Amino acid sequence: MGGGLVSEFSGQRITVAGLGVSGISAARALAGLGARVTVVDGGDGERQRGAAAELERAHTGITVRLGDGATLPEGTDLVVTSPGWRPDSALFAAAGSAGVEVVGDVEIAWRLRGPDAPPWLAVTGTNGKTTTVQMLAAILTAAGLRTAAVGNIGTPIIDVVLSGEPYDVLAVELSSYQLHWAPSVRPHSAAVLNLAPDHLDWHGSMAGYAADKGRIYEGNTVACVYNAADPATEDLVREADVVEGCRAIGFTLGTPGPSQLGVVDGVLVDRAFIPQRHRQAQELAEVTDVTPAAPHNIANALAAAALARAYGVEPRAVRDGLRAFTPDAHRIAHVADVAGVSYVNDSKATNTHAAQASLAAYESIVWIAGGLAKGATFDDLVKTAAGRLRGAVLIGADRQLIADALARHAPDVPVVGLDRTDTEAMAAAVREATALARPGDTVLMAPACASMDMFTNYNERGEAFAAAVADLTD
Repeated sequence: MGGGLVSEFSGQRITVAGLGVSGISAARALAGLGARVTVVDGGDGERQRGAAAELERAHTGITVRLGDGATLPEGTDLVVTSPGWRPDSALFAAAGSAGVEVVGDVEIAWRLRGPDAPPWLAVTGTNGKTTTVQMLAAILTAAGLRTAAVGNIGTPIIDVVLSGEPYDVLAVELSSYQLHWAPSVRPHSAAVLNLAPDHLDWHGSMAGYAADKGRIYEGNTVACVYNAADPATEDLVREADVVEGCRAIGFTLGTPGPSQLGVVDGVLVDRAFIPQRHRQAQELAEVTDVTPAAPHNIANALAAAALARAYGVEPRAVRDGLRAFTPDAHRIAHVADVAGVSYVNDSKATNTHAAQASLAAYESIVWIAGGLAKGATFDDLVKTAAGRLRGAVLIGADRQLIADALARHAPDVPVVGLDRTDTEAMAAAVREATALARPGDTVLMAPACASMDMFTNYNERGEAFAAAVADLTD
């Protein structure tokens, strides 16, 4: 796919910032295209040393510099950054002073696309990106199209672009970090699912965060998909510079207006991509075809359907794709029913916006929450969910922030705080939640916080919850 543009990087001296998955992918690809690559990383631990040795052994065009991520290698023509590197990093300041461009791996992938490259259907948002991209890929596959879910979802997009696979279309997840460093990307169609404060330390402000999310709409040719319940996403569409004829397409959990997708009597319907002579909406799927059928996940399905319909996919494929889709673990996943109480694992709810969506899916909840707040506040979340809470069990470093919000806005809700971070802390939390629950309740682990104070990642936290629930069944 990249044959026509290989010469752009051949012979260039390129610095790759970061020895993570995307950095390694970019370094390998660029060295394979004839660039002289230096990978820099501020770390010098066992993982970095092992990755560096493997890279230098496999590619003669790559050198790795560990322990110094701030100094720009002499003679650098281009810097390619990994998503997590902050814009105010010393390396990028040095690049700016030297007049050297800084881009991300997504930008490199876009520049490597050949004339017959598949179009991109792109998704971003504070929450729901991965699920929506996976739903979209399932729908495209059900339509008989050759596709892959790529980008921030785990498969480096450079690898896919250079793979030579004859894809028809790509379902691309893009984070705000990736979009910040991707000035040339121009998707066929794109969606911003929602906007809520997140990563503000990286972007500098909510306005900066939103602006980077909004880059996904730039140059869209067919459809800019927005969330009708989140006016900020529609504002981004209005501000975007799109190709003439590109349409604004909304999705809503209510009855859709013209140029929208929505829900009517338990049916997902389309009033955007139907012949003008048809006055009624086109049925796409039943709400029960979506797993799980929580409100925020129905919204994800509508966004995926909108992008697929923008690409010309028939209604039947939307239904078949949603039926075939299986969500990843730790995303509002039902674990078990014990003594009339349902146990649900949403460890992926690592911020307040995600937790709010999860809490809205159930009527009577014993909430397990806490961890690293990342600067978040919890008053709005608690005010919204207070009427649904039977009780709360709080864990983690910043649990007191949630306890204080509960005291202010839900003073009648019983709260148990666990002052422990050992490996049995989650099991203790599940036991406490079980003691508070009644038949018909849901014990929901939706932490609204990051996990690294107690666990390696949210996956390990979710597995600990599931194991504790399994102990109850035993």
